[in-house]
Parts: sequence; C-alpha cells; structure tokens
Amino acid sequence: MSDLDSLKDKRIGVLCGGVSSEREVSLRSGQGVLQALLRSGFTAVAVDPQPPLLESVLRADCDLLFNALHGGVGEDGTLQAALDLAGRPYTGSGVLACALSMNKVQSKRVLHAVGLPTPDWVYVERQTQRPANRTAEIVARLGLPVVLKPISEGSSVGITIPKTEAELQADLGGLLDAYGEALVEKYIAGTELTVGVVGVGERLRALPVLELVPHNAFYDYEAKYTKGLTDLIAPARISPEATATAQDLALRAHQALGCHGVSRVDMVLSPDGSLWIMEANTTPGMTETSDLPHAAAAEGTSYDELVLEILRSALTRM
Repeated sequence: MSDLDSLKDKRIGVLCGGVSSEREVSLRSGQGVLQALLRSGFTAVAVDPQPPLLESVLRADCDLLFNALHGGVGEDGTLQAALDLAGRPYTGSGVLACALSMNKVQSKRVLHAVGLPTPDWVYVERQTQRPANRTAEIVARLGLPVVLKPISEGSSVGITIPKTEAELQADLGGLLDAYGEALVEKYIAGTELTVGVVGVGERLRALPVLELVPHNAFYDYEAKYTKGLTDLIAPARISPEATATAQDLALRAHQALGCHGVSRVDMVLSPDGSLWIMEANTTPGMTETSDLPHAAAAEGTSYDELVLEILRSALTRM
C-alpha cells in the first residue's frame, strides 16, 4: 500500500493564481497539477486565493493544500504561516525556508555563511541611499555589467543587466522607485543551469542538471514561459564532474535554506569551471515549459509522478 493512499479520501486544494505578478504562470502551473491529481484518482479542486487570504483558502474546505502559487504571499512564507496557524497541511517548504529563499539578499547571506559559492553583491535601499550616490561604488566593487534584481520577485520579473554606469544609474533608480530596495549582483558569464531537488528523508535527491539556452538576451520572463524561446537541455552538456558538483551544491543549498519537498536551484557555470549559485526557488513552475518537469523527465519521472512526489511532502504535516 502506498503512503499516498491515505490521501485518497481527502479533498485536495490546488492553490494557484493569487495576486502576485506571477499570477498567470501560477494558474497554468495549478491547472497542470490539478489534472495530474485527478488522473491519479485524487479528489482535487483549484483554489484561487484572494484577500482576505486565509478566509479565502479555508472557504474551499480542503483537507490539505498543494501549493502552486508563485511569488508574493504564496511563496514568501505568509501563506505558510497562515496555514500552520489554521492547522492545514500543505506541500513544499515552511515559513522560514520560504521567507529566506524569496528574499534574495537574505538567501545569499545564508549561502555565503555556509560556504556555498554565490556571486558578490551590493544591497541598496531607497530611503537611505540614492542611486547617484552608489553607482561609482558599485562599479568599483562589482565591475560592469551587473545584474539588477528586485529583492522578492520570481520568474525574472524586474531584472535588468545594465552595461554602463549611465544604464546602471537609470535602471537602479527605476527599480528603487518600483520596489524600494534592490539587489545588485556581479554578472557571471557562462552556461545557465538549474537543478531541481525533490523528495523528503531518504527520498531526497537532485534531479538531472538542466541547461538553459534562452533565445532572448537572458532567461527573462518571456523566455521562461513562451514555448520555443528557450532550449531546455537535460542532461546538461557539461562534464560528469561539473554535473556531480552542481547536484551536490543544489542539495546543500536546499538543506541550508531549510527547504522541504521541492526546490529548484539556479546556477551559472563559468568558463573557468566554477559554479555559482544564483538563487533557490521553493515553488518551482509546473507549466508545460517549466524547468522542473523537464529535469524530472530526464530521469524517467513523468509529470504525474513528479506531482505525487511533491504531494508526498504534505504527509509530514499531517
């Protein structure tokens, strides 16, 4: 008897949509997950949380929740805290791991503290530091180009790669106006990789390394979610040694941040053979163009089997 058989008499709510900038992607992920659960014989419904968040979720009257929300309160620990208080089990990471992973500055601080390689960075906040006062300092420390990122967005929302001091000052000003704070990261040229991590306990493992070859300037929102704009190559065209190191780094990052059940760790392999961790995602996309399902398929795990693997992570909270 499978450990998931105990969930066959439960009503599973697939959380998707929400109010973040990644709403449309989340709806697509949620529909994929929902159909997989239904095909596997579970009772499942889609739940699109709207304010007030917890009331909206509880109104759906589900026994447990499969989290397919991307960004915002669905991925930053807010939803997880609410569900913990309500006593409703859910898939994926808990409050602390979600909060740390969603905040790019805090996650880099953790990775750096435990000795994992992540590019050097500068944190800038609007209230105390204007862009004009920081540009020269940033260039002196990080060089050009640099990567500008919002602190707590996913799916490459808001990312730019300024190549001159003028572009940096303009882009940084725009980012601070929009978000109030920004991460400026040293640009690492090389092969873009991502490594999915799934399972709990003895089932915890890194999936095959996925190589990303975007047709756009970089792996931006459009390239991630438009069919044909990115080549997803699994296993990645890198050496066996680099593959093993990337998988080890992904597992170590997953554990250092306290992730549970599923994560996806983005990296760059530089021309000198160095691997750099960019960030970890606690709720990876589950659309038809998403990285995680492609990586799982490369090891022979179907989309439906991947969904059940993630579903299993809720059992530890029941």
